[in-house]
Amino acid sequence: MDHPVVRLLIVLATAGASAPFIGLFGTVMGILIAFQSMAIMGTGGFSVVAAGISEALISTAIGLAVAIIAVIFFNYFSVKVENINAIMHVNAGRLVDAAMQGREGHGG
Repeated sequence: MDHPVVRLLIVLATAGASAPFIGLFGTVMGILIAFQSMAIMGTGGFSVVAAGISEALISTAIGLAVAIIAVIFFNYFSVKVENINAIMHVNAGRLVDAAMQGREGHGG
């Protein structure tokens, strides 16, 4: 189905699933860069490592925030779509029943 709502749900599901990995990738890259900088400059120590890691963890926090928001909206809209679908099925059944009764009432 190529409906805009379905496309939105696909985008939300993809964002919710991939954002934490993108954030984690950014964190790993940030830590690698921090360790490379320390190796090149010859400086080290806990304060240098802690600063680099805390800066790198920002990408993880952003990735998790995006994922949480996307999953919340995905779940919300999925329930809405399921409810609309259920209402449409019930009403379609009623329409078919009414058409069949009308046909029987008119000798068809």
